[in-house]
Parts: sequence; C-alpha cells; structure tokens
Amino acid sequence: MPLTQLNQTTTPQPTPPDLRVYDYDLVIVGGGIVGLTLASALKDSGLNILLIEAKVASLAVTKGQAYAIHMLSALIYQGIGIWDKILPQIAKYRQVRLSDADYPDVVEFATTDISKDTPELGYVAEHQALLEPLQEFVHNCSNVTYLCPAEVVNTKYQADEVVINIKIGEQVKTVKSKLLVAADGSRSPIRQGAGIKTHGWKYWQSCIVAFVKPEKTHNDTAYERFWTSGPFAILPLPGNRCRIVWTAPHAEAQALCALDDEQFLQELSRRFGQHMGKLELLGDRFVFPVQLMQSDRYVLSRLALVGDAAHNCHPVGGQGLNLGIRDAAALAQVIQAAHQAGEDIGNLQILKQYERWRQKENLTILGFTDLLDRMFSNQFPPVVFVRRLGLWCLQRVPLLKVFMLKLMIGLKGKTPALARR
Repeated sequence: MPLTQLNQTTTPQPTPPDLRVYDYDLVIVGGGIVGLTLASALKDSGLNILLIEAKVASLAVTKGQAYAIHMLSALIYQGIGIWDKILPQIAKYRQVRLSDADYPDVVEFATTDISKDTPELGYVAEHQALLEPLQEFVHNCSNVTYLCPAEVVNTKYQADEVVINIKIGEQVKTVKSKLLVAADGSRSPIRQGAGIKTHGWKYWQSCIVAFVKPEKTHNDTAYERFWTSGPFAILPLPGNRCRIVWTAPHAEAQALCALDDEQFLQELSRRFGQHMGKLELLGDRFVFPVQLMQSDRYVLSRLALVGDAAHNCHPVGGQGLNLGIRDAAALAQVIQAAHQAGEDIGNLQILKQYERWRQKENLTILGFTDLLDRMFSNQFPPVVFVRRLGLWCLQRVPLLKVFMLKLMIGLKGKTPALARR
C-alpha cells in the first residue's frame, strides 16, 4: 500500500477502529536484526506492515559485530522459515568452558548435558550473516513495505490510531497505523518521545571487541573466563576465527585499545592463554561502554518496545540480542492472535499480554548477568570463596548444571509458538 499524505485541514471523525481506514496495521521503526525478525515472524499474519530503517541497507550490513545465538533463537528462526539461509554462514559451538581467572576448577558444558540428541549448544553469527538473510526474507514478504532509508520525524498517538510523519529524502509523508513498534535501539527516539522512563546504570567497565585467528583449531568451543577486571569471552567463528569480547574498567579498556597491534596481541595472549597457539589480529578493534537498562513500561496504547529500545544488559553470556529476538517472537504471537480474533492490535490490554510475558523474563536475565559480573569482578575474600564454591557445585551437581545451562541458552521461561513448530 503506498504512503499517503493526510489532509491537514480535515478533522478526523471518531469511528470504531474496525471501520477506520489505516495505511498500515503495524509500523516498525528500526530495520536492525530485531525489527526484521518481527516483520519476518508476521509474514503470514494477514497484517499490512511498514518497516522503516534510517540507514541505507548496504551500510547497515557492514556493522562489524558478532553475536552468540542461543538455542531458543535458532528455534524461532526455524519457525519463521529462515534458519536454513542463516545456518551455513555461522559457526556452531558444542562446548562451553566457564572458569574463574587462574582457578583450576573449570565448568564444562556439553551437548550431552541437554540430551544425547542435541547436536550443538549454540551458534555465533556475524552481523552480516544475520542481517542479509533477514533483509532478503522481508523483501519477499508481500505484506511488508520496507522503507529504507527513511526517518520518523514525529508521532502523534490518538485513541484509535497513531499518526507518523516520515522523512523520505526531502519529502515528509504521513501514515496512520493501528500500532507502532519501536525497534530503534537503546537511545530509542520513539521511546523517549513517548515519555517512557528507564532505570539502570552504566557499569564501570567497557568492552573491547576484536576478531582474531588462532594458530590451532578452536574446536567449536566457547569460553567465558572471569577476571577481576571483568569477563573475557572467546566465541568461535567460521574459518577458524574467533570473536573476542574483553571487559575491563574504562581507562584500562581505552589504554588497551590504544596499543599497537603487536602490544595488543601480547596483552591478549595473557588473557587468552596458549591453548590455541599464536594469535593473528583480523581488522580493527573497537571499545564501547557497558550499561544495564530496563524500561518502566514496554507498552502504551498504540506503542510497543522491543529489543534494545526496551532493555540493555551486560554482555556476559551473550544474552542481549537473544532477548530482543524473543521479544519479537512474543510480540508477533500476541498481535497475530489478536488480529485473528478480530481484536484491535494496538489496544493497551492486548499489548499488556506481551509486557507481562517479556518484562519479567528480561528482568531475570538482566539481574543474572549483573550478579555474574559483580560476583566475579571482585576480590573480596568471602565473595571469592562463594563463587568458587558455586563453580565447584556447578561442575558436580547435574541438576544445577542443567538448570544453569538451560537458563543461559533460553530454554527456561515461556517458549514462543514459533519455536515449537
């Protein structure tokens, strides 16, 4: 359906929502991984969808990032019907090794901890390997109009619609929709414009991320090693490459990033260890601050937040993107069920179902990652004793180990219908 310009001289007459003429049933602001996942999940919903992305598609793909993709996220993409396009481009990991600095007791998670038929525990995907298949999938969705590049100028929420002004080049167009979804990141202008407050804090740490190629094979193993300065993760990638996520206090992280390549690799090897031999640095390294954030509300009438627009967590355990993927699957399920029942998908009571589902589950993970970081970035002797006792128990108590593993890979909590197909 084409974009239309509202007649600014005409006062809309209130009529029942099912009798009004909308340009779109749903407008999604943000064409990143979470926004595209939501649009993809609604391919067969019968909803008429507009997806708006500010960046040129080719530039959005080039983001130098990589993510741990948990088992539940993989099941969601299988349910959507896109996993076969993603899987050949990403790496699998079959083991996770969790350790505390130089403490010798290492917790090893393996596929057999879930079941003898589980082929892998999770995956690691570069940004492009996820975004390109999702962009292609959405382009082939007949019910989705993909507007890129375009920018939302302002929004006006009314009782039975939301009016959205969109800048496309030098023109500003106006559309009406039953529901607006903000998938526009942690600084979400849509969330801020709606007056939704957030709570949380900035950590004393920043993350350094880099790609390296080790001399020896990574053996499809992911590593999470806790140091007093912060967690240090090694994630396997295709081509025997690895993604490093190195957390350190701000000043230390900046100083490490300022080193030349040879000095940086020397410092990296001290943390990385010698088990994979000599390391080769691939491309640039980047540093970014870490924060925890939870929105007071995920929904208002005619508005829903998903992904980083709703929450941020510490990168330990690679939870962030996976929470956003689950948000998208949950919201898709709620609004598709409402639409099929002939209900108004922008009604606050409908959207509250999504908020009740996801806000509590996300808060659990935010709290879990915060506790991990604070417990392990600490040299207070009683805390050191407790955490090392915890690692000892985790390795030797199967029920505790399986519970922790399932929590980490998304198999605790309510499973979206997409993941059960």
